[in-house]
Amino acid sequence: MTPTLDPSVPLSGAVSSVDSDAVSNVEYFIDCPTGTVEHYFADDTYNWSDELYRIHGYERGDIVPTLELGMSHFDPADRDAVRAFWTKVTTIGGPSSVYASLRDLNGNTRKLLISADLIVEDAEPVGVWALVVDLTRCIHADRHQLANEAVAASALRRSVIEQAKGILMGRAGLTAAEAFAQISSHSQQVNRKVVVVAQEIIDRAVTLTRQDQQRNQDPARDRALQELFRAL
Repeated sequence: MTPTLDPSVPLSGAVSSVDSDAVSNVEYFIDCPTGTVEHYFADDTYNWSDELYRIHGYERGDIVPTLELGMSHFDPADRDAVRAFWTKVTTIGGPSSVYASLRDLNGNTRKLLISADLIVEDAEPVGVWALVVDLTRCIHADRHQLANEAVAASALRRSVIEQAKGILMGRAGLTAAEAFAQISSHSQQVNRKVVVVAQEIIDRAVTLTRQDQQRNQDPARDRALQELFRAL
């Protein structure tokens, strides 16, 4: 049996025993606004939680919630999907979810995840309840993180390419433009990314440098051995 949600009981009541200090110490926590709605078939009423009013840009008492009012706030491209979702739950049941864009009273676009199921009493469906989660902050945070990662990766690629250009400029006497042209041309010939070719140039230059250093060390070692034997 799906329990009826009591609007007088806050959703946080289920976790009220959690230590508030533990919650405040979480390093990364995004509080996604979450509201609820109950629709009862008998009197065709819609009960919104305070948070759901705020998600739409209202306060309790500003308006009387109706299906059409709620639908009017959804992006026109999403309205048919949301209406079909609500019809499915009211006629067939759930649980079921839909993702849609909503524009609040102030013109702000919100990204919502709506999950709904039937309210059942004495084995009979008497209505529908839904949980509405505003994912806007979460999506923004994810995009911000992805953007930062992309910037960092781009900076790393530029650094590798610049090092490779410097090696060609120093060893082959090329200008910066000529060095990049050589890297780009070879990249097309071998069908590998420019940054991959640039890294190969760096790796090869490091190997050659170490080999040169080893060769230079051998004569010095030989001279040291000769001096040692002469001393004996």
